[in-house]
Amino acid sequence: MGRFVVMLLLASCIHAAESTVDIDTAAKIYQAAAVREQVRASLGAMPEHMRSLFARDVASQLSDQQLAAITAAAKRGFRIDVFEAPALQALADNLDPATVIKVQAFLASDLGRRMVAADVAEASVGEEISDKIMNRQIEVPSTPKRDLIIEKLERATRSTESQVQIYLAMGEAVAIGTAIGSGQDPTGVAERARKTGEASRAGLEQNMRVPMRKILAYGYRTLSDSDLNRLLAFLDSPAGKRYVTAYNASMEAGFSAMGKRTGEQLGEALREMAQAQLEKPAAIPPPPDIAAPTEPPAAPRDP
Repeated sequence: MGRFVVMLLLASCIHAAESTVDIDTAAKIYQAAAVREQVRASLGAMPEHMRSLFARDVASQLSDQQLAAITAAAKRGFRIDVFEAPALQALADNLDPATVIKVQAFLASDLGRRMVAADVAEASVGEEISDKIMNRQIEVPSTPKRDLIIEKLERATRSTESQVQIYLAMGEAVAIGTAIGSGQDPTGVAERARKTGEASRAGLEQNMRVPMRKILAYGYRTLSDSDLNRLLAFLDSPAGKRYVTAYNASMEAGFSAMGKRTGEQLGEALREMAQAQLEKPAAIPPPPDIAAPTEPPAAPRDP
């Protein structure tokens, strides 16, 4: 009995060792998928976007000085160097050697390269174009057949679920980072943020699914129906499914890290403002207990 248990433990360790890849291998997938270019394209708008989210939260009643602190914190937090280390580690942790071979082959193919180019182009258009797509000021020609393919792609990539998870994880990280930076107990803050996020998850997914499909249709407008079907076939394969899981985990880890860094920077700023208030009681109102934003921020679309 004892020998059998030991053999099982050894087998599980061997399986675990074979189920992941090293950082250098993950970096090759990261580079081939142009993740850095896609994420960088979204970062410029994040500071102002974070400020506007907090500004619309009437419960906080933030001062101009506090809103400026949010903008400054987001500029220091939402950076590619903060994103990449945890994103690469999560990518490595969720890939295996067999999947890497098939993913590299796909990304190096003509369809894979055109898919990546479309992803980068879409990530670079900015919120103005996205708003026009949502408001139907920009119409993407389609057919019922193509609409069905886009719907299947959105499901296969778990785009909506991933975006919601990124938002919730990032919001929780901002709240925890703020608590730590401003000297509060992060445990209670984390639990409240988690419960609030889980309560809102279903509603967020329902509200975001149609917009995600519109963005997906716009991003892949240069790909034919045949191209999209071949892309769907890859994503539905075992290697494609594992790649989607790894990609989404990578994005969540990277954006969570940037959210935490933003929260830490914001907490530090609030502490400095509180100290200034003690020295000059009439200068500014006391800093509020800032919570995570109540609306999802922009984030890159999944593959």
